[in-house]
Amino acid sequence: MSEDSEKEDYSDRTISDDDESDEDTLIKFLDEDIHHCALLTADALGDPFFPRTTQILLEYQLGRWVPRLRKPRDLYGVSSSGPLSPTRWPYHCEVIDEKVKHIDWTPLFPEPVYVPTGLEIEPAYSNTSEDTVVYLAEDAYKEPCFVYSRVGGNRTPLKQPADNCDNTLMFEARFESGNLQKVVKVAEYEYQLTVRPDLFTNKHTQWYYFQVTNTRADTAYRFTIVNFTKPASLYNRGMRPLFYSEKEAQLHRVGWRRIGEQIKYYKSQQGRDGRQLFSLTWTFQFPHSQDTCYFAHCYPYTYSNLQDYLSAIHSDPVRSKFCKIRVLCPTLARNMVYVLTITTPWKNADGRRRKAVILTARVHPGETNSSWMMKGFLDYLLGDSRDAQLLRDTFVFKVVPMLNPDGVIVGNYRCSLSGRDLNRNYTSVLKESFPSVWYTRNMIHRLMEKREVILYCDLHGHSRKENIFMYGCDGSYRSKTKSLYLQQRIFPLMLSKNCPDKFSFPACKFNVQKSKEGTGRVVMWKMGIRNSFTMEATFCGSTLGNKRGTHFNTRDLESIGYHFCDSLLDYCDPDRSKYYQCLKELEEMEKHMSLEKTVDDSDTSVIEIAVDLESSSRGSDSSESNDCQTYLVQLTSQVTNKKKHLKTKKERNAAIASHQNATKEVCGEDNEKQILGETSSDMTEDHCQIKVWQEQLKKPPIVF
Repeated sequence: MSEDSEKEDYSDRTISDDDESDEDTLIKFLDEDIHHCALLTADALGDPFFPRTTQILLEYQLGRWVPRLRKPRDLYGVSSSGPLSPTRWPYHCEVIDEKVKHIDWTPLFPEPVYVPTGLEIEPAYSNTSEDTVVYLAEDAYKEPCFVYSRVGGNRTPLKQPADNCDNTLMFEARFESGNLQKVVKVAEYEYQLTVRPDLFTNKHTQWYYFQVTNTRADTAYRFTIVNFTKPASLYNRGMRPLFYSEKEAQLHRVGWRRIGEQIKYYKSQQGRDGRQLFSLTWTFQFPHSQDTCYFAHCYPYTYSNLQDYLSAIHSDPVRSKFCKIRVLCPTLARNMVYVLTITTPWKNADGRRRKAVILTARVHPGETNSSWMMKGFLDYLLGDSRDAQLLRDTFVFKVVPMLNPDGVIVGNYRCSLSGRDLNRNYTSVLKESFPSVWYTRNMIHRLMEKREVILYCDLHGHSRKENIFMYGCDGSYRSKTKSLYLQQRIFPLMLSKNCPDKFSFPACKFNVQKSKEGTGRVVMWKMGIRNSFTMEATFCGSTLGNKRGTHFNTRDLESIGYHFCDSLLDYCDPDRSKYYQCLKELEEMEKHMSLEKTVDDSDTSVIEIAVDLESSSRGSDSSESNDCQTYLVQLTSQVTNKKKHLKTKKERNAAIASHQNATKEVCGEDNEKQILGETSSDMTEDHCQIKVWQEQLKKPPIVF
């Protein structure tokens, strides 16, 4: 990319009616005879009244020079002759030449969470000169702040890991999204690991992703990461580390899987700055000797993975017609932030009345589960199903799949190369420091001037709570706007009904804390988007339905994207029966729910209090805490478990086919759906209390 191109305004230019009008305006401006022109580009005309540009080409036709626009130079951010722009690193980061790749694989059976035995030990280490340092990455501390970037990072010869013992494991993390700072061998088969804080910070130690070689099969190794900073962790609730074996992938087509025994997350020593640190320890036996293996906090999804995905879309003659890929802006390291516009190309003015839906992801680079949800959403929306076609016919989707590519590349957990959390800086005017969120906010502002935005959702991962849930926004004085106050909860409730074994409505919260006023969710809500959400996916698994007590895999995360689309159709169905059914259910919840606890803040609803109890740092299971939460979960379970979701698309498509204008407006599914024979009995043990609540409602649960 040239220096001049870096100074361009990368604001959004993705809506087709804008693109169609640009060329006509310019041609009209240049439609006069150009007598002084004898060159191919207007930049060299020498006429002071002629705009200096290299985008105008002059062709000699029928005795005169005719101006035309140059074909956009990789305007999509996807070269028609090769891959996307190369990955750029801070100049001092050491990077190995090997490109790490993993196969896609889904376990045949659900992977259960770890159940503590009570025999887990808490290793305590004191650094001594006798310990052997087998891996040390010091390159991250060569600069106090970001200076400049290079393709491929540090070009000097790399320092190789220690290799002085035939039975010593060798570690590596100097690859894309890798994170490991130091490894000390404290016993023959025991290793103490330290993860690297986010670059140019001294905190945010959560994400790890590293390679292990020189393995020995059927030998019990112990690994202990000693510098986590969060007091609460899903590892205390049964979460297991992820493991990948290249030999298993080659021999058996087995990919990432959950492993580990004697897993424990516990308080350890204090750090040098006086902060309390926490450790994670586990034991494991490698399946093969002399294997190349990987451990990770969550399923990796790198910037290169995204680029490969976008390249496949761009080269697809079908999907590229309704999915336009543009560069939203460059990052600090000059990596590209992409924005996708997905809609059926319109041929008349009706298309300009389409409402918009906005999705973003990966503002926090260590929350890789958000990228897998985004992938599932895009896979479904770009598919050939009738529901996907209906969504594209009805809406304009603006999608920013990776807001923080710099952080993703270097293996950060939360920050960009500015050393700051981008999701606290949507209100910032510092375009150069936080370009991706600045241009995203600007793009949405411009979009809202042209069409209504009915929903904004930012995808995240959560490190302390199970399930998938949403954070929404709620204004004050709700007693005067009760209808709006409840309407903001309708979409999450619909999503919980469409995905009862993964999405927890009781875990959703709808308030605006002062510390969150700079987040995308709050800023977009204050800009006027009524349905403005953050969707959080656990790093662990589910406590609901038939997924209870198991980890989420990539297919589970991707399925949320489909359910999101399904819920969007339900929400915008012209047959408003479902909408008003959910609204009435929320009113009943608000009316009949009561708590024994005295509420000091009269502006907090009973629903929010129940949610607060469930979403505390304890991460308590909503089916095992208090009765109000139990009722909320059970009510949702009774409604959603009666829906045979696999028939939803067929029923909706049958309804769509019966309407003449199905391609112009969203059409609903039949109100009646097939009901399963029985509801799940896993949600609660207090069946007597459930019956009491149902009698108070004096109505059967709503079949959705």
